[in-house]
Amino acid sequence: MIERVGRPPGRFWRRKECWVPTWRTWLIALVVGLAGGFGVVFGIHPFLALTRPVPSDVLVVEGWCDDEVMKAALAEFERNRYSSLLVTGGPVDMGAALNPYATFAEFGAANLRKMANPEVPIVPVPAPRVDRDRTYSTAVALRQWFLKQGSPPARINLVTVGPHARRSRLLFQIALGKETEVGILSIPDPKFDPDRWWTSSAGVRSVIGEFLAYAYAATLFQPTPVSAVAAMPSPPVDRPHGP
Repeated sequence: MIERVGRPPGRFWRRKECWVPTWRTWLIALVVGLAGGFGVVFGIHPFLALTRPVPSDVLVVEGWCDDEVMKAALAEFERNRYSSLLVTGGPVDMGAALNPYATFAEFGAANLRKMANPEVPIVPVPAPRVDRDRTYSTAVALRQWFLKQGSPPARINLVTVGPHARRSRLLFQIALGKETEVGILSIPDPKFDPDRWWTSSAGVRSVIGEFLAYAYAATLFQPTPVSAVAAMPSPPVDRPHGP
């Protein structure tokens, strides 16, 4: 009589063959993973910091950007002979007692006027206060400003900082619609080396944060209707509220 060894077969258990990766498979997976990781590290900043200008005579710069971006915007304006330089931005969130400007549009425009010659036509375009989607709300305010002047231009070029560029272009294009083609110019962020962004905390925060924000904007963003944003009260232009 043959004695059964191990767990006896029955209706609750059965033997099944299981395939497992060999060391060669694990090695290939490791190499592919490392290659993909290096591709992301070295490719994510150029992807986000998009520069793709279009022929236009209207230049727009985001008013919250630092002085290096403002200087680059002025250089672009003079180099390509634009007819107007518009500055966007919503309310300044801190330092109201020290800052005489209600919005980043006004602050950025005043900063540019100090840098530029008096002939440069610099116009602030303030946006209302919103709880979220601030870049989109500034683009909607810009569209409303264009409509008040007559009609939106066929093309504009937008100047912003580093990895914020791709998301800014996307949101401005959504807000401005098919009537206006949005070109983009990305100015390197002076706070970190764009070729080695992962070596500084400022670079990691900026690049990773912008990548997540762009992924949200490109996939999950549900824009507030333009009419609803436009109906919000805008801060007064060039009206100091500080000492």
